[in-house]
Amino acid sequence: MICVVGSINTDLVIEVETIPSPGETIEGRSIARYPGGKGANQAVAAARLGAQVVMLGKLGNDQFGRDLYAGLRESGVDVGSIERAEGPSGLAVISVAESGENAITIVPGANALVDRRYIDEHLDLLVSCDILLLQLEIPLKAVDYLLRALPPGRPRTILDPSPARDISHLLLERIDLLTPNEHELSTVGGSSNIEAGSRFLVSRGVKNVICTAGADGAYLITSDACTHFPASRVKPLDTTAAGDAFNGALAWAWQTRPLSEAIPYACAAGALATTKRGAQPSLPTLGEIETIMKEQVQRESTD
Repeated sequence: MICVVGSINTDLVIEVETIPSPGETIEGRSIARYPGGKGANQAVAAARLGAQVVMLGKLGNDQFGRDLYAGLRESGVDVGSIERAEGPSGLAVISVAESGENAITIVPGANALVDRRYIDEHLDLLVSCDILLLQLEIPLKAVDYLLRALPPGRPRTILDPSPARDISHLLLERIDLLTPNEHELSTVGGSSNIEAGSRFLVSRGVKNVICTAGADGAYLITSDACTHFPASRVKPLDTTAAGDAFNGALAWAWQTRPLSEAIPYACAAGALATTKRGAQPSLPTLGEIETIMKEQVQRESTD
C-alpha cells in the first residue's frame, strides 16, 4: 500500500505563447480547469497503474473541494482519511507556453492546515503502508514532524522536494529517496551540478537521490555510484505534473522491484505526462508506459 500525504488543488491552466516576464501583460489563448496538487497528482499516478493508494490531506468546504474529493475517489484513490476544513481548497494558476514550459502560482488554502494533530490521528495508518510519498506543498513543519514521528525502517519514504525549500533541518536520515529536479537540486543540495549536489545530500543522511533532468532522463546517486537512466523520446506539449507522474510511477514500481528496475518506469511515465494537457488527465496508464518502454528498447537495439 502507498500512502500520500500532500496537497490537493484545483488547477486553472492558461495557455500562452510565452511565459510573461515581470511587469509584462500578455494575452492568453485559452483557460481550462483540472484537478491537481502535487500530492493528489502522485496519488492518482500510482493508482492509475494499479497500486492501492491512500490519500491524506485537507480540502476546503467549497465546490472545488467537493469536486476534487469526487475526482480522487473516481480515480481509485482511498479518500477516507481526507479531512474537510473551513475555508477554500487549494488553488494553482498555471501558465503553459507553446514550448511546454510552465509557471505556477499556488494559493495553499486548506493544504496549509495539515498539522501535527492531523498527522497524529493518522500515524498508525502511515506506519502500516509500504511506501510513503511526501512533497512540500503542505507546511514544512508538518513534513518535519511526520519524518520524526515515523519508526525507523518502515515505511520507505520518498520526498519530492517541490516547491524547492531549505530542507537542511529535516530528519534527512529518514528519507530513503529524495527526488529533486535540476532546479530544485540547487536549493536543497547547494549545487546545480547533479553529482555534487546529490552527493552532498547523501553525505547529510539521505539514503538515495534521484535527480530528474527532463529530456536527459534521470540520475540515481548513492553513496558509491551515479547511474544514468535515459528519458523516453516524446514531443512535449505541457510539462505540468511530469514530476508527479515520475514519483507516482516510481512508488508503484518500487513496491516490487529494486530501484534500478523501477526508475525506467518512472522515466517513461514522466515523459508521457508531457504529451497531454492538464495535470491528472495527463497521467499515463500501465499499458502506455509498457508500450513506450518497448519502443525505447527497440530503438536502442537498432542505434
